[in-house]
Amino acid sequence: MPYTTINKGSSYFDTKLYTGTGTTQSVTGLAFQPDLVWIKDRVAADYHWWTDAVRGATKTLHSNVSTAETTQATSLTAFGSSGFTLGSDASVNRNGDTFVSWNWLANNTSGSSNTAGTITSTVAANTTAGFSIVTYTGAGGASTVGHGLGVAPRLIILKGRSNARIWVIGQTSLGWTKYMSFDSNAVETNNYWNDTAPTSSVFSVFNSVNVNGSGETYVAYCFAEIRGYSKFGTYTGNGDANGPFVYTGFKPAFLIIKQSSSAGENWYMWDNKRDTFNLTNKRLYPNLSNSEETPTISLDLLSNGFKPRSTYTGFNQSGGTFIYIAFAENPFVTSGGIPVTAR
Repeated sequence: MPYTTINKGSSYFDTKLYTGTGTTQSVTGLAFQPDLVWIKDRVAADYHWWTDAVRGATKTLHSNVSTAETTQATSLTAFGSSGFTLGSDASVNRNGDTFVSWNWLANNTSGSSNTAGTITSTVAANTTAGFSIVTYTGAGGASTVGHGLGVAPRLIILKGRSNARIWVIGQTSLGWTKYMSFDSNAVETNNYWNDTAPTSSVFSVFNSVNVNGSGETYVAYCFAEIRGYSKFGTYTGNGDANGPFVYTGFKPAFLIIKQSSSAGENWYMWDNKRDTFNLTNKRLYPNLSNSEETPTISLDLLSNGFKPRSTYTGFNQSGGTFIYIAFAENPFVTSGGIPVTAR
């Protein structure tokens, strides 16, 4: 059996940098047509913009706030074969500003009906990459929702669309009695997942307006782990500038870290396009509108994982527990058994 079925992570996820023009422009250069595009202005303190092919172009959510979905006619206006088209909206296309976009491939459709759960959902799923976009209308009470992956997701990012609702993030390493939220710096214990781990066909939601309000609309981004391509886990900090090595089995192209053992710390994110060599220190915050920062506290992205190079409590507090979300540039070993070197 090969080490991985995905030899090139950029066939399914990639980071694309661009400069705003203030007028309509096409951003191209991806190896696929993206289905989820997450955009952030690197220069200005402005919102994060999430647009996907199932909800539709121009419809956006913002990870740094709990506001409802809005339609912005001059934002991301279309998905293309190797990128996307932007209108003149300054938050995604301010003239002269540099931007970063993180892009995922589902299956280039607006989704199809899924009746695996007690709630009928609309699903666009890419089982090779372990990613699906799920929309549904809440029924109230305890319910299940089909996700279309064929294996149990280990990460779900869920957001109410029709009303201002918090982001609800579940991860197997947290346990499905807990959630975290982009618009909060705390770990909460709640019953949003109905104390039930996802199965190969459905995930569970409780009777709460944040995940299942009657008549309210929701979107869920579901991720299964794919060996050599994606990893969603935890590590323990050592409080040392020579931080712990965290094995992922691939060279990370994208990394998010959040302390889960205590409140007060931000979410942190890095990628291999804003920083092309170690140390990796250009960072943004999914929960904040802040512009990009380049502090001295940083980490290394390695051929088979990552390593904090700082005593900073946000991602290496001694004894602290941290969750991480990582997607690959390359697997540590290709399907043909060839090792990948560190950068």
